[in-house]
Amino acid sequence: MKSQKFNFFFIENEVRNKTFGILTTTNLDGTPHTSGVLYGVSTHESDFALYIVTGRDYKKTKNISENSAVSFIIPLPHHILRFVPSATVTITGTAEILPIENKELLDIFSKKRILRLITGHLTAEEKKELIFLKIKPDPKILCYGVGINIIKLRSGHTEGGYSVRIPKERR
Repeated sequence: MKSQKFNFFFIENEVRNKTFGILTTTNLDGTPHTSGVLYGVSTHESDFALYIVTGRDYKKTKNISENSAVSFIIPLPHHILRFVPSATVTITGTAEILPIENKELLDIFSKKRILRLITGHLTAEEKKELIFLKIKPDPKILCYGVGINIIKLRSGHTEGGYSVRIPKERR
């Protein structure tokens, strides 16, 4: 990987602008389990974390209860140049299971329309079945192609990779 080209705040902004990511957990037999999910991001005033709403009985929830290590990839597709591979942000870390009735997290989900559709009007039955997953990232975030000029990427695929570190005050 090349030296740092962009800082955490640039990447945090890119992550905040999206709501879809790919979560990988580990099955009991050690194989990976991958799911596409919608996510929300912690407030600027708190530690940087990602939040996912999912079912209490889903495979990813069961996996996390046994092994909290996760990987989360956020694709950043090129909407105009569709033939160009998506840029990505890869976050590794640990996940924990939180109750769905958490005002702070519900407020985070209320800020984006697509997320509000998930949590906006939960029934009593849904509140029994749903939980939040909190992804606490490792300090180092891996990035590929985020903010990199397409011409530079064409000169070699390794030109697009770099990492940023989450500042201590946000961990």
